[in-house]
Amino acid sequence: MTRFLSRLTGLFLPRRTIAPANPSRLLNPAHETRQVEHDVEPQLQAMEDHLFCWLLDTPPSTFAQPSSHQDVVLDELRHRIKFEKLDELPRQPLSLPMLLQALSDDTMDRNKLAKIILSDASLVQQLLQVVNSPFFRPGEHTVESLDQAIFVLGIDGIRSVISATLLRPMLAARNSNEALFAQRVWRWGLACARSAELIAQSQGGDTQALFMVGLLPALSYITIRREVQRIYRSQLTMHEIEPQVLRAAMKQFDWQTTQMLANEWNLPPTLHAQLLTAERPAPTSSHTPLNDGFILGTREVLLHAHQRNLPEAELRLVLRLSDDQFARIRKGVLNMLGDGMTTSSTS
Repeated sequence: MTRFLSRLTGLFLPRRTIAPANPSRLLNPAHETRQVEHDVEPQLQAMEDHLFCWLLDTPPSTFAQPSSHQDVVLDELRHRIKFEKLDELPRQPLSLPMLLQALSDDTMDRNKLAKIILSDASLVQQLLQVVNSPFFRPGEHTVESLDQAIFVLGIDGIRSVISATLLRPMLAARNSNEALFAQRVWRWGLACARSAELIAQSQGGDTQALFMVGLLPALSYITIRREVQRIYRSQLTMHEIEPQVLRAAMKQFDWQTTQMLANEWNLPPTLHAQLLTAERPAPTSSHTPLNDGFILGTREVLLHAHQRNLPEAELRLVLRLSDDQFARIRKGVLNMLGDGMTTSSTS
């Protein structure tokens, strides 16, 4: 508990400043990878483009078409982010402080964890729904109680489910127009979060709350989409978002929106630092589970969706995992994707 309280000192620090907009990328390899003879950065940039094609369900040719509305939308979105006026930014869940305790306390045992979760009856029901979803279900039989879920999944496994349960309602589609996007961004977020978690485990690193941190960029994507939709309706009197405009918005403001989420939710400094490191790897930094998790998760989601992706040889070059580590981590990601993935796509 002492370690947990020390982590929460960040709750009383001044709100962090949102960095100004600048060209950024979601898939950031370690600097040591960038120095290899075969440059992998263009391949990663291409894979990020394939991800947007899949998420937005549109062919690459769409992004080459100019839009007369793009500057207006991006300027307005930039203004809203600068002054922290995003109407669609999810507010801090009421149960977040309680759940952060369950995610971050390394002395947590099954009884203590069950007591925390049972204090919120609605949380228990939502958690069981997530446990029995195709992404987490541990076997053929339905998990019917919290005690059973903790017993079957273990402490580490249930922590991942807690994170997914916390974010799932915010990533659920509100209407048919955003249904496919919400479905795909949720799958992508789960794959990235699980990849980061498994990479950290394989390296003996800290996995506490890493699954939740790995899901935040997915939440930032759907937040941006909803904010752009508001801008279209209020300033352009249009209801259909142009894919090329949405892609530009996500590429420019994904990390800033993620930072705003971290601020709004008062995440502990350790978690905030992980996001900042993923956004801007230091020149002397080595591989981090979060960066490598985004790369591996994105590749596996695209592969299962029958999209163009990163060849395995290039992926191995980027991640620099041992053969055993790579095999075990990839198997874990595939187990999550398994029955939960669909393969339909237009791109």
